[in-house]
Amino acid sequence: MSTILEVEHLSASIGGQQVIEDITFSVPATGVTAVLGRNGVGKTSTMKAVMGLISRTGTVVLDGVRIDREDTHRIVRRGIGYVPEDREVFGTLTVAENLRLAERDATPRRDLVERLFPDLVRRAGQRAGTLSGGQQQMLSLARALLNDNRLLLVDEPTKGLAPKIVTEVTEALEEAARTVPVLLVEQNLPVIERLAADVVVIDSGRVVHTGPAAELLADAGAVLRLLGVHAEQAPTTPARTTPAAPASTTPAPTTASTTPARTTPERSTR
Repeated sequence: MSTILEVEHLSASIGGQQVIEDITFSVPATGVTAVLGRNGVGKTSTMKAVMGLISRTGTVVLDGVRIDREDTHRIVRRGIGYVPEDREVFGTLTVAENLRLAERDATPRRDLVERLFPDLVRRAGQRAGTLSGGQQQMLSLARALLNDNRLLLVDEPTKGLAPKIVTEVTEALEEAARTVPVLLVEQNLPVIERLAADVVVIDSGRVVHTGPAAELLADAGAVLRLLGVHAEQAPTTPARTTPAAPASTTPAPTTASTTPARTTPERSTR
């Protein structure tokens, strides 16, 4: 299978403190690859290192072109869309202004964004800072989907969201993944089960497992050992939204963060 992103021996530090070490993995040119691990093990730092947002060494290759020596704005222009963990919308600007600022291509994909996020269309004139957390997450996703990217990096998109919004965000990512590969940091195992074809598991700042997502999730012992979650704790995959579906079919998020990290807390890796 061809790959869109190759990461080799990637290490990174913040304020002189090493947060990831010798990270190596690849992202297929289609589908969703999930980055998993307990809290504080370096998942967000890995995404930031790929984007050039923190000091790093190692090799990062996007579709055959080395990008680890380039500044973040050049990496973005090469076609990587980044959805950060904390959304980072411009709170004093309206929804429409946030979207316009994100437009990089001559013909932004407004039709796709309007179809996936109709609520944003209705709130085009509303200041982004007054949106709910779920609405801000949709706006953050919409900004990345406006452009014809070659790869999406999406960091914890369902974190702290209500179950109904989790399902809506999952559906949007599922739609996006039909046309662009996605590297997804996520701790909601039902979301992983529904979206991901492959997984990369990080522990103590290093990759400790790679392989098919279905194989990992089917191995209760591996899930407990690598993620600190008992398999029986994970509910079923988020249901696809249909008019006839009862509200109770949408499960509450199950995270892979119940076991404390063995390294520096995530707040030090941002």
